Amino acid sequence: MQSPLQLSFENIGHSDAVEARIREEAKKLEQFTDRITSMRVVVARPQHRHHKGDHYQIRIHITMPGAADIAISREPPESGAHEDVYVTIRDAFKAARRQIQDLVRQRQGHVKEHEPPPHGRISALHPERDHGIIATADGREIYFHRNSLAGVTLEKLRVGQEVRFSEAVGEKGPQATLVRLVGKHHLD
Repeated sequence: MQSPLQLSFENIGHSDAVEARIREEAKKLEQFTDRITSMRVVVARPQHRHHKGDHYQIRIHITMPGAADIAISREPPESGAHEDVYVTIRDAFKAARRQIQDLVRQRQGHVKEHEPPPHGRISALHPERDHGIIATADGREIYFHRNSLAGVTLEKLRVGQEVRFSEAVGEKGPQATLVRLVGKHHLD
C-alpha cells in the first residue's frame, strides 16, 4: 500500500486488538494486488444497547489507480451476526477481497464472457403432436416439446416468432429444453 492505512473508530473506544486484526486483514488484501494506493477503514457502533449486545459496522474505502474506488459497508444484519466485531471485520474484508480479485481478473483478461442463449424463429408448429421446430440462423432445425415452453403456450405461438432457447442433445438430435419468446410482442 502506497499510503498508510487510515483507521478510525466511531461511537466506540479504540481497541489495539481490533486494530491489529484490521491491519492483518488489510495486509492479506495486498497479496492479490500491489496496486492499492490507499485504504480507509471505519469501525462503528451505530446504536447503544445496554440490555443486549451491540452491533458493529465496518466501512472500507480502497483506491487503486485506473479503477473505480472499492467501497464496502457491512451494516448490522437482522440475524445478529455482527454482534461480534471480529465477524463483522471478517465479512467486510471478505467482500473487499472478492471485489479486488474480480478487478484483477478483469485486468488480466480472465473474465468470462457469457454468450447469449441461442435464438431462432419458429418454423413449424404441430400442436396435435405437442411440439414445434425452431430454425436457427445457422440453418439448423431444433425440435421443442410443449413442456419446454416458458411464459407462453403452444397454442399462442405463431410461425415466424423469434425465440431464445437452451439446447441439449435428445434421442433424435438437437432439442430445445427451454424456449422463451423474444421481445414485447408476446405479452398479450
